[in-house]
Amino acid sequence: MTTCRRLLLLLPLLLLATACISQERQVDRQPAVAGQFYPGSAEELRRTLDDLFAKALKRADEAQVLALVVPHAGYVFSGEVAASGFNQIDPEEDYENVFVIGSSHHMAFDGASVYSSGDFLTPLGTVKVNRRLGADLARENEVFSTRLDAHIPEHSLEVQLPFLQAHLKNSFQIVPILVGTRRPETCRRIAAALRPFLSEKNLFVISSDFSHYPAYEAAVRVDKATADAIISNSPDVLIQTLHQNEESGITGLATSLCGWSSVLTLLYMTSQERDVGYQVIQYRNSGDSPAGTRDGVVGYYAIIATRQESPARSSLGLTEEDMATLLAIARRTVEAYVTGHALAAVEPLNLSEALKTRCGAFVTLNKHEMLRGCIGRFEATDPLYKTVQEMAIASATQDIRFKPVVPGELRDIEIEISVLSPMEKISSIDKIQLGKHGIYIHKGMRSGTLLPQVAKATGWTREEFLGYCAQEKAGIGWDGWKDADLYVYEALVFSEKELPRSP
Repeated sequence: MTTCRRLLLLLPLLLLATACISQERQVDRQPAVAGQFYPGSAEELRRTLDDLFAKALKRADEAQVLALVVPHAGYVFSGEVAASGFNQIDPEEDYENVFVIGSSHHMAFDGASVYSSGDFLTPLGTVKVNRRLGADLARENEVFSTRLDAHIPEHSLEVQLPFLQAHLKNSFQIVPILVGTRRPETCRRIAAALRPFLSEKNLFVISSDFSHYPAYEAAVRVDKATADAIISNSPDVLIQTLHQNEESGITGLATSLCGWSSVLTLLYMTSQERDVGYQVIQYRNSGDSPAGTRDGVVGYYAIIATRQESPARSSLGLTEEDMATLLAIARRTVEAYVTGHALAAVEPLNLSEALKTRCGAFVTLNKHEMLRGCIGRFEATDPLYKTVQEMAIASATQDIRFKPVVPGELRDIEIEISVLSPMEKISSIDKIQLGKHGIYIHKGMRSGTLLPQVAKATGWTREEFLGYCAQEKAGIGWDGWKDADLYVYEALVFSEKELPRSP
């Protein structure tokens, strides 16, 4: 047989092989837990979702949701809580992408796997996957892979999709991500790759249950501690809280956050955003379901993250330039007073109206990451810039816990300013959101306060936050807060670490 004839006979096969190679094979992800975690028929699933959304909490406010943490158990146990979370999303939103992120329950592996081989199927139809974005994430970031084996049996992503299909009125596409790592540093790397997508154009759905298998009352306590840590918007606080939960000795507690790596990844993203805040929407555990018992329960929270302007910033209209100006005023004031007992001159005509608004503030001095002085004033008696000047001097020279600052220390001192919102009296400590609220305790002739960032840095529970403030700040004993007047306030906090010193 001639060479030409052989080539002619082989040509169709070569063309077919070329076509197969050039056309990427699509592998749609089939439902793994339909008929188990949720109804397997479309009609029954629609009825179930309609019932869950009808019972769920309605949208709390008009703030646009950036991310939500929702449970992934069987709908009979956690469906109402999940629906309450999804209810916080405007159903008319038209998202570019919905990132659905869960922690792998069936296998551990390094990094995270993004499904980019096909679409996801549910009894309600096809959920389109942004395959190109998934492939790009894996190609551009070593921390991502496109392995399929972890996705095939996994329920944590799948159970979220019917809620999205039922709630969102516009078409949407998902980026399905399974986190396989058990290392916080890897979660940080995953977050770094995803952080550019954290915007109003996209939605992040984080899939996680809370405590597994303690008794009912113990679950309520440990779940609340974990939720408080999430609300603090601090990865370090969450890690510390999870460790404390593990060491608590609670009978039956196997984990306090089964999707901790996914939630931690979210916090590594949002903690870099100054205006992102968290809000608890609803809590239940499996003991609240008629199908559950109270002996060994699983906890469920719906928590949302939104962009929140602090009252101080919104009411005063502080810009980044205003904040930089205040830090420069505080710096010049401290240097002038420490070196020559002089008050640095400030020309009000050169300041914005926001800096001349009467407002309370604290000034904190840190040296090598350690507190060196902190004094403030709640009363809005003076223009903000003057309050900052006075508190800067007081922090450097009048904090009785420290010796006055000397000139040789100035180079090593970093200044932080907390601009305060008006105080609000509360009747229940449940109103305190750790990391968001500062507290002020008043009893008789004694009072004390702790700024919001203290709880965020220490990882304290509400009771520890109050106890320390009552004992160390107000001097009324650890339990003195229980019959004292309690107030909360918010603070717009900024420092020279975030806004470098002016040359």
